[in-house]
Order: sequence, then structure tokens, then C-alpha cells
Amino acid sequence: QDHQDLLARMESGQVELEQLREAEGERAAQQERSSQLEKEVAGLREKIHHLDDMLKSQQRKVRQMIEQLQNSKSVIQAKDAAIQELKERVSYLEAEVGILGNLEMHDRIEHLIEKQVSRGGSSARARSKSEYVSR
Repeated sequence: QDHQDLLARMESGQVELEQLREAEGERAAQQERSSQLEKEVAGLREKIHHLDDMLKSQQRKVRQMIEQLQNSKSVIQAKDAAIQELKERVSYLEAEVGILGNLEMHDRIEHLIEKQVSRGGSSARARSKSEYVSR
């Protein structure tokens, strides 16, 4: 009977030892998996940090480009205003030249009329003025 009890206890001990070994193996596998996951998480955190840095760098570049575009736009507007002012001045000067040209032409005609009057008398003067008016 003692022999039977001892054999049963021995088998029970062996079964329990086997279960403990299996549990220990599972625990080792879980620790291995846990270690692997920790390494993976650390790598992903590093990648995320790198991507955040890249994103911040790109945002800075975009802000700089926007600033440059705004500055360029301001410069272009200033140049457009200067061009418009120059166009207005050219138009004014062209008008002045036109007026001066007409006055100069008028003075020349009067001078010619005076020459003709002094040479040919009053009939030449009347004829010259009528020609001038018809033109």
C-alpha cells in the first residue's frame, strides 16, 4: 500500500514538475516575445521621432517659402506701382510734346504767314490764314 502511495505521489510529482517546466518554457517564450516587442516599440518610437523632426523641418521650409512668396508679391506690387507711375509720366510727357509740337507748328505757320504778308501784301495773308484754318 505504501508502495502504491509512493508511486502515485511520484507520478503526481512528475506531472506537476512537467507542468512547471511547461509553464517555465511558456514564461521564457513570453519573456522572449516581450523583449522582442520592447525592441520593436523602441524602433517605432525612434522612427516616429525622426518623422516628427522631418515634418517640423518641412513645415519650416513651407513657412519660409510662403514668406518669400509674400515678399516677392510685395516687390512685384511696388514695381507695378512704379511702372504705372512711369506710364502716367510718359503719357503726360507725350501730351506735352504734342502740345509743344502743335504750338511750334503754329508758330512756324505764323512766321511763314508774316513772311508772305511782308512780301505779298494783305491778300496773301488772308489766303494763308484760310489755308491754315482749312487744314
